[in-house]
Amino acid sequence: MAAVPAPRPLLGAVFLVFVSAAWGSAFPLMKDLIARMPVADLLFERYGIATLVLIALRPACLRGLPEGTWLAGILLGLLFGVGQTAQAVALHDLPSSVSGFTVGSYVVITPVLGLILLGAGISRRTWVAVALALAAMTAFTLLREAEGHAVSLPALAVTLLSAVLYSAHTLVLGNLAGARRDAYAVTVIQLGVIALMTGVLAAPDGLALPRAPGDWVILGHLSIVACALGFLARSFGQLHVPPVPAAVILSAQPLWVTALAVVMYGEPLTWTVFMGGGLIALAMLLVVLPGRRLRTARRGTGPAPPR
Repeated sequence: MAAVPAPRPLLGAVFLVFVSAAWGSAFPLMKDLIARMPVADLLFERYGIATLVLIALRPACLRGLPEGTWLAGILLGLLFGVGQTAQAVALHDLPSSVSGFTVGSYVVITPVLGLILLGAGISRRTWVAVALALAAMTAFTLLREAEGHAVSLPALAVTLLSAVLYSAHTLVLGNLAGARRDAYAVTVIQLGVIALMTGVLAAPDGLALPRAPGDWVILGHLSIVACALGFLARSFGQLHVPPVPAAVILSAQPLWVTALAVVMYGEPLTWTVFMGGGLIALAMLLVVLPGRRLRTARRGTGPAPPR
């Protein structure tokens, strides 16, 4: 059984920044591949490969686990799996900008759910960071382009449900003892649960595999980088960063989506990109740096003494 390490916020922030980059890069790639593959088939292959990769790296990771760890992994898998499936289905009828903004609204939903369900106290500075993250997502999505598509209200409602489920997933991962006891095993369990769920949906019509070599490369990135490494980094990251600050850091995903569009598709760098990037950087600074260090950094007088 793995022991829960002492909190190291900067290390956790590094893990979560990697997660936001991995998931942000996956968003446009998944939307592209969905056009050529059924949603359930793609999700089953993505999470199935990720589960097998992590088991291959640590074959004994599921041996001798306490019941609480299994229950935590199953609950996390159900929350994220239903949210991911709903988001992917709704993505057919929503512009990428609207879908990305709606899913990203979980940065606001997370502290509200934490306050209502857990009675969690949220500092004023964290609320400011949440507001900055929401403004950054607005700059990256709704202010950039409407893409000339009509917005489907049912698809929008389904995507909002996904955001609520993602918020619940963040809170459970940060607060449930079973989820914190063995981060590696919990990651494997929840990925396996998502693969099982989507496999049941994919089974009736048979399994469609990618045809082009480029599609296999995309599937490999979605499976290994975004799922296996991304979920693993998130599980370890939230050992060091509380749920609401973690949601703020993960809200940087639109920044990475934009970066991918600039590098791969030659999209221009506009004022909204710089504004959104600055806002999300400030939001992450607020939730990562302790208050004393942040005040010292503003005065420029060097680091504060350790507490």
